[in-house]
Amino acid sequence: MILKKKDLKEILFLDIETVSQYPTFSELSEPMQPLWAKKATRIAKLEGHDDEMHAEFSYSDKAGIFSEFAKIVCITVGYLSKEKGEDFKLKIKTFASHDEATLLTNFCELLDRFFDNPEQYFLCGHNIKEFDIPFICRRLVIHGMHLPRLLNISGKKPWQIGHLLDTMELWRFGDYKNYTSLALLAATLGIPSPKDDIDGSQVGPVYWIEDDLDRIVTYCEKDVITVVQVAMKFAATDLITPENIEIVHPDIPKRISP
Repeated sequence: MILKKKDLKEILFLDIETVSQYPTFSELSEPMQPLWAKKATRIAKLEGHDDEMHAEFSYSDKAGIFSEFAKIVCITVGYLSKEKGEDFKLKIKTFASHDEATLLTNFCELLDRFFDNPEQYFLCGHNIKEFDIPFICRRLVIHGMHLPRLLNISGKKPWQIGHLLDTMELWRFGDYKNYTSLALLAATLGIPSPKDDIDGSQVGPVYWIEDDLDRIVTYCEKDVITVVQVAMKFAATDLITPENIEIVHPDIPKRISP
């Protein structure tokens, strides 16, 4: 087995959802507009597109994945418990807010209080080493906030961040040629797909146009449940049954326009 069953209760599973900081390019500050235009030009060339007017049109689609131009609107976490003689139980909790600083504060309080030792606890997600963890850390720095011990990884050597478990990396088994999506990995392992409503490319429009953060939260919760099920496969143990999943779904207020 890749993961040990005894370690599953020491893992905090997580996923984040991000959107552009503003609904349109024109609402970016004057200093940031040319900087996005420069980045957009590079993106367009990499994708083989004509870069004329690309900055304005690409902002809504692309800015949400770059921490300098985006914000986190949702962090969902999950953790497992198990009593002797019983099956694993999974609890899902989400931090979601239109105010990113509030969301990050609440998330960091959880880490500081319950997951403060990288020698004992783990963070696990799909592609978290390339996306989720760096994104969270950068946004914390931007807000001038402290980094919890499990996130204080800047400059660390690979062997010093063993507490970061990436299911995409685990699935690679040393093969770095291909990217494997969570949906593909889940289907391969016989796990029900989490992608039954929206996908990552729709998060921005759902947030800025539909003003439906609640729908994004549900999407994020399903991703975390799927990551947990993948981890159960890696640990060669039974999947979590629906009756053993508890979801603490937050009340999401509507966004207040400035």
